[in-house]
Amino acid sequence: MAKYGKGASKSVKSTMRRRKRGSLRSGSGRKVTSRKQAIAIGLSEARKKGAKVPSKRRGRKRTATKRSSSRRSA
Repeated sequence: MAKYGKGASKSVKSTMRRRKRGSLRSGSGRKVTSRKQAIAIGLSEARKKGAKVPSKRRGRKRTATKRSSSRRSA
């Protein structure tokens, strides 16, 4: 079964075109130049329209990393 519906791909395609034209803006009003950000905006718009798009992935919990190795004294 497909993850994304046709409406989602249409929305992403239109946002990619807007990015190439230079008219795609982010929520803060800045011009979007990143391909990944344009795809994320397209999927978000498709979600709002009710297209078949999986819900956003939640951030993974990070485990504590050792800091002693990066802070070696000279």
